[in-house]
Amino acid sequence: MTNIPAALLDTDILSEVMRARDLRVFKCAEDYLAEHARFTFSIITRYEILRGLKAREATRQAELFERQCAKSIVLPLTDPIIVQATDIYASLYKHGELVSDADILIAATAAVHNLPLITGNVAHFQRILGLQILSWRDT
Repeated sequence: MTNIPAALLDTDILSEVMRARDLRVFKCAEDYLAEHARFTFSIITRYEILRGLKAREATRQAELFERQCAKSIVLPLTDPIIVQATDIYASLYKHGELVSDADILIAATAAVHNLPLITGNVAHFQRILGLQILSWRDT
């Protein structure tokens, strides 16, 4: 084992893993699962992926995603996450660097659970002070 830290997967990375198009991302996902047995992601990521699949009427992919959710840890929104999200929003607002509410909630989930965030949007999330960010695209 390579001692891969437990982490929260961002929506873009989980989508890439499910599509299996980027071999580097897929290999990192395989290594991660070998060490941790399951993925961890936010209920917001579940919402973002499921809404896209349903909007495209991608029934088969939605069923596969539901199976992935059942064997993953899907972290719910909690009051500490909401409070952290409001702190993140206030900081970004002050600096004129807002990101979407979904991304703020995902970042807050990672922060509250003390997990690094695995994302392909590194530059995007670097605006959030104190958030540990990892990328499977650069490995």
